[in-house]
Amino acid sequence: MVMKRIIDPSRIRRIDGGFSFIPHRFLMDGFLEALSQKEILLYLFLVMASDLNGLSFYSYDVICSLLQLSADDYINARDGLIKKDFIAFDGTIFQVLSLPSRPLSATSTKVGPDLKYRARIKKLIQHSLWEARGDG
Repeated sequence: MVMKRIIDPSRIRRIDGGFSFIPHRFLMDGFLEALSQKEILLYLFLVMASDLNGLSFYSYDVICSLLQLSADDYINARDGLIKKDFIAFDGTIFQVLSLPSRPLSATSTKVGPDLKYRARIKKLIQHSLWEARGDG
């Protein structure tokens, strides 16, 4: 077992003013790996921005600007977090929810054909377009 010791006692984290925390099971129970990179970014922002009840009301344009996300990336991340039961959103206010009993995998929330099939379709479409342009 690794023995832990405080490296810098003058810099121990404390909750002053705001309130943010991420449960340890977020990492240990597979919740982190169930999210895409942009979902993680948005989730961490919402945790930091929320109050004791998990509520925050940043607008999408402020979030996109601060996180350097496109509107599409923001919408996909937001909708992914909602589908995976991490957050609730009423159009104005976000609520970071308590973690669900188990994580939904990134692929379990996708609708439609599996990724291999979609990649194959994409290749066929690209090949057809190249042939039509005379590149293929």
